[in-house]
Amino acid sequence: MSGHIETVVLDSEGLSAWVAQDRKILAIFQVFHEMGSDLVVGANTIVEVSHSRVNLSRLRWVLSRVKVEPVTEGAAKAAAQLLKAAGLHGHKYAIDATVAETALRQPGPVAILTSDVEDMTRLCGSKVQMIGL
Repeated sequence: MSGHIETVVLDSEGLSAWVAQDRKILAIFQVFHEMGSDLVVGANTIVEVSHSRVNLSRLRWVLSRVKVEPVTEGAAKAAAQLLKAAGLHGHKYAIDATVAETALRQPGPVAILTSDVEDMTRLCGSKVQMIGL
């Protein structure tokens, strides 16, 4: 991680790793905390990480510590434009596009904590720093 990061957006892997208390993620979050970074997730990322084996009380605790951004009609249309510009198809990349759109409208500098650096870079360009998991 280079320099100050004002906002960190979590994709489903980042959120899932935090819920699972992954040691690497917890260490990274300590750095973000010391930096004073805001943590953000898109509302549909919550849906993506929810399954029968998720620890719901832990997920609720994690969500109480992040800003949850809604996916509005305007956000959905902006995400669709990102997909089109990147040459990606909505079915496979829809949630990635909403994560990218969420990141692009946050106070910068912004980073995305993601397991999919390549596709997120295609969607965001150089406007957002990628932190790979």
